[in-house]
Amino acid sequence: VVIVVVVVVIEERKMDEEQLEEIKQQRMAQMQAQQSKASEEAAQRQAAEQRKNEFLNSILDQNARARLNSIAVVKPEKAQQLELLLLNMAQRGQLPGKVTEQQFRGLLAQVAQQSEKKTQIRFARGRELGIDDLEKDDEDSDSDSDSD
Repeated sequence: VVIVVVVVVIEERKMDEEQLEEIKQQRMAQMQAQQSKASEEAAQRQAAEQRKNEFLNSILDQNARARLNSIAVVKPEKAQQLELLLLNMAQRGQLPGKVTEQQFRGLLAQVAQQSEKKTQIRFARGRELGIDDLEKDDEDSDSDSDSD
């Protein structure tokens, strides 16, 4: 009976080790697939960025491109808006030639005007906050404390 139990335990351990090895291999394959997918996505993003930069270099003169790069350092979201605007204008044929720095300034002013946030300040008066009631309560408590 003892020999049979030992054989069964050994066989179970072999089976557990085989299952464990199979799970390890599956996990390793998953990790490799994820890694290759991430590297492919990174390569695609880099290629798209390179194409965009080449296109921008072809439609902007050197000074306008330098100004766009300066804006990108300070305000990346505004630079992205300008890039999209330039790319859309070029696709529609609205750019006759290379955009000069002066034309770029005009586009920058246009984007700034469109994205200008309208700030509205509203003061809450005492009644809206219930301060009148609080002041009356304070006056009542002051008169109560004076009589003590």
